Amino acid sequence: MRVLMWFALGFGAACALGAYLLPQGMLAAAAGALGVLALGLILAGIRFRWVRPAAVAVLGCCAGLAWFALFGALYLADAAAWNGVTREAELTAADYSYETDYGWAEEAYVRIDGKPYRVRVYLEEETELAPGDRISGAFRFRYTAPREWERTSRYQGKGIFLTADQKGDLEIHRSETRAWWQYGPVLAKQTAQILEAAFPEDVRPFVRALLLGDSTDLSWDVDMDLKISGIRHIIAVSGLHVTILYKLVEALTGKRRFLTALIGLPVLAIFASMAGFTPSVTRACVMVGLMMLSQVLDREYDSLTALSFACLVMLAANPLVIVNAGFQLSVSCVTGILLFRQPIDGWIQRSFPKGDGRLWRWARGCAAVSLSAMVLTVPLSAVYFGTVSLIGVVTNLLTLWAVSLVFNGLIVVCAMGLISSKLAGALGWVLAWPVRYVLSVAKLLSRAPLAAVYTSSEYIVFWLVFCYMLLAVFLIGKKKQSGVLLTCAGLGLCLALGCSWAGPLMDGCRVTMLDVGQGQCILLQSRGKTFLVDCGGDTGEIAADRAYRLLASQGIRRLDGVILTHGDDDHCGGADDLLGRIGTELMIAPWTMERDRLPQTDGRVIWADQELLITSGKCRIRIFPPSFLESGNENSLCILFEAENCGILITGDRSARGERMLLKRYDLPEVDVLVAGHHGSKDSTCRELLETVKPETVLISAGAGNVYGHPDGELLERLAQFGCTVYRSDQNGTILFRVR
Repeated sequence: MRVLMWFALGFGAACALGAYLLPQGMLAAAAGALGVLALGLILAGIRFRWVRPAAVAVLGCCAGLAWFALFGALYLADAAAWNGVTREAELTAADYSYETDYGWAEEAYVRIDGKPYRVRVYLEEETELAPGDRISGAFRFRYTAPREWERTSRYQGKGIFLTADQKGDLEIHRSETRAWWQYGPVLAKQTAQILEAAFPEDVRPFVRALLLGDSTDLSWDVDMDLKISGIRHIIAVSGLHVTILYKLVEALTGKRRFLTALIGLPVLAIFASMAGFTPSVTRACVMVGLMMLSQVLDREYDSLTALSFACLVMLAANPLVIVNAGFQLSVSCVTGILLFRQPIDGWIQRSFPKGDGRLWRWARGCAAVSLSAMVLTVPLSAVYFGTVSLIGVVTNLLTLWAVSLVFNGLIVVCAMGLISSKLAGALGWVLAWPVRYVLSVAKLLSRAPLAAVYTSSEYIVFWLVFCYMLLAVFLIGKKKQSGVLLTCAGLGLCLALGCSWAGPLMDGCRVTMLDVGQGQCILLQSRGKTFLVDCGGDTGEIAADRAYRLLASQGIRRLDGVILTHGDDDHCGGADDLLGRIGTELMIAPWTMERDRLPQTDGRVIWADQELLITSGKCRIRIFPPSFLESGNENSLCILFEAENCGILITGDRSARGERMLLKRYDLPEVDVLVAGHHGSKDSTCRELLETVKPETVLISAGAGNVYGHPDGELLERLAQFGCTVYRSDQNGTILFRVR
């Protein structure tokens, strides 16, 4: 019995309960109840051996809840007390400052009652900071909101328990010396500079992401190619990279155990620090480190026990790492490989008994690893990324050999860069070709029919659940009929795709307001005709990604039209990326919009300077032009979408002034749905507009916790007075309104 494995399983389950479900006040009581249960199971285990694993798991769960309660009471409580507080503080930079879509930011540490807390600092202007620099000034602190999945995963899962917004001037104290733990970011930056100088411009973002996990400069289009083709994991520094690094060290030391451990352990520690001790890298380094130590000590190495130990170490350091997507994917991937690789490899061998030769065995092994990893990671990928690659096994077979070659080559390039930039540049030019091969394969396969499916369709979600029910029956059953399993899964996929694609064709009117954060992206559909109004959000990439997944889930590869209300990033920032993958027959933009803001398109472009009317079957779209000479919010295009006794009005970012001008110039009918102006600003969606169009339903596109306070309380009160049913993307997510 693997005692540590069962204990870690219970400990992890307890951390998940504490992070997602149980209130802090119930943790101690729950731990006590489980402690009593564990004692009873331990006593029962003296007589019944089969009870012992359950006893150990329950004991681990008891310990996990107790530790989670202590962590919250003794450590997190002090950080939570700073929530919403503005105060003078001194912060120590842990990394180099970096630019975001909304300014500059920095990872830093602040001490509260002598305890260090990691904090993400948002700066008002460009500020060059390096590890060890100290910044003093007034900051408004916010606790990183447990129970909100997205924010918790983004912050607390990475050990960031506070965010800080700069308030006023800062005083910067440059550091002359650095602590040992601050040299990881320094080495990472020096490595990035070597890569920047050695590689051609077209492959620099990819090689930087591959070696350092920094995908900041990777284009959205390339990122989507990797995600859809199923090899996005190669640029999320993880166990794959650590394994390749270990194999390189092992080759250089001639597989001498003591020498491999002597060199490998510090190399792994340095690599982990350069990657920022991400959960996936930390997990892999701990496991490989244990393997090297077991070889030196001539002890048996058990992978599941090593995985359990790595998880326990990480959960003890931060129980909230359990909510981190990288941690969950990494642990699930390794668990799937350990549990299912050999059975899948055996099934492939039985299915193709004539396969032989070294190349065949290698291909069979790669396929077994890829499929076994997918068994447990597919549900997580569906939840976090909304995408399930169906072609990933093929892509991995075609590219992983090149990825391994390039990764080893990058290490050599970095070593050469310390000696001669010309030699590093020569090798970089050579390595650029296998990089281009990987990117070309990903691009080609990502555009193949049915390369991936998307959970934007509820039918695909049902299909995934159905597949896992089939898998459970297959594993439990005595007769392993893999042909039946694959046939049922294939037929289920065909049915799910058919329903997904047929839905929009059958609806007389359908409006989908996507949850893109602080922005707007709306899909208007009627009997197979599809128009997109705006494509922007917290970032352009978020809007493009969610719009693409929704369109692809419905089998739509070309839009009938794209209408941009105006040129602000939160309305059109993602349109350029989206239209690089989804074409359009027509694009309409206000004539006051700056020409360089218009996305590239192969369709016809109309600069609206007068009322336009688009008709197609029973679908009619009226587009009202800008009302003023100046550009900006007031000159947003307004769209009236009418289809089969359903009317929808969109006013962009117009305020009451622009809305009143719209009412003055045009006769507007009553509508079923009104999209609130300017994301729910109090100065938009005025009384006169509500009195005229009398909407039954009002949709508000706003980001959760946005700094503008949208939607404003005054507006919500006004909508309540008019009896409107309100749906908000910050609370309801993506909203679908349809009429059959």
